[in-house]
Amino acid sequence: MGHHMYITGEIPWGDDPPFHMPVYVVTHHEREPLVKEGGTTFHFVTEGPEHALALARKAAGDRDVSLAGGADLVQQFIRAGWLDELWLHVVPVLACGGRRLFDGLGDQQLEWRKTQVLDSPEATHIRLRTA
Repeated sequence: MGHHMYITGEIPWGDDPPFHMPVYVVTHHEREPLVKEGGTTFHFVTEGPEHALALARKAAGDRDVSLAGGADLVQQFIRAGWLDELWLHVVPVLACGGRRLFDGLGDQQLEWRKTQVLDSPEATHIRLRTA
């Protein structure tokens, strides 16, 4: 998880965040792990996204690891080739700012195939897998 996502979610999630598993927050701010109800523990990783991914993979065992964060963190994972699936959640709200998800990826050739589209009144959810 990106640091900004953690900061913006910490108060709304309250004492029982929806994760119910270890969460590794990529940050420059050292702090002790934060234990919440329901099995969620936030671990603050200052050694970079690759180290956070290694910790998450170890904790997950044979289960999947999910990435949650803003465009900067997602771009780092895309550039490193660490994503095999990407879920985009498109909400019809003009935010007038922020970082474009697919900018800054250099000359890297990206090939994704659409595997699922779910449409609702609130958002469109698009599931992509690497080709």
